[in-house]
Amino acid sequence: QVQLVESGGGLVQAGGSLRLSCAVSGRISSRNVMGWFRQAPGKQRELVSTITWAGGITSIADSVKGRFTISRDSAKNTVYLQMNNLKPEDTALYYCAAKTTLGGPYDCWGQGTQVTVSS
Repeated sequence: QVQLVESGGGLVQAGGSLRLSCAVSGRISSRNVMGWFRQAPGKQRELVSTITWAGGITSIADSVKGRFTISRDSAKNTVYLQMNNLKPEDTALYYCAAKTTLGGPYDCWGQGTQVTVSS
């Protein structure tokens, strides 16, 4: 079983930066795919970025392309989301999630970390 704990959220002015961390514990395998999601009040949950645990293959949503970068440190069992040039519309609760089976859904979730960007 995989456990996820996010950290790094906070309040930042527009144009600022934050780095979110997702500490991963439990049974990690090369099959795992990690993702960062976000959900703002009254809006649907949005997939922001993904990374494969094995090869570090990444994807990024168009809404954050060029500003956000996902990475992982296998030695530290941690996935990061570097967020630069933050905008008020990036305000949301950010979740780390994992696919624990090949081709399966995101079935393991962290508790979320709040990011608030002031204008």
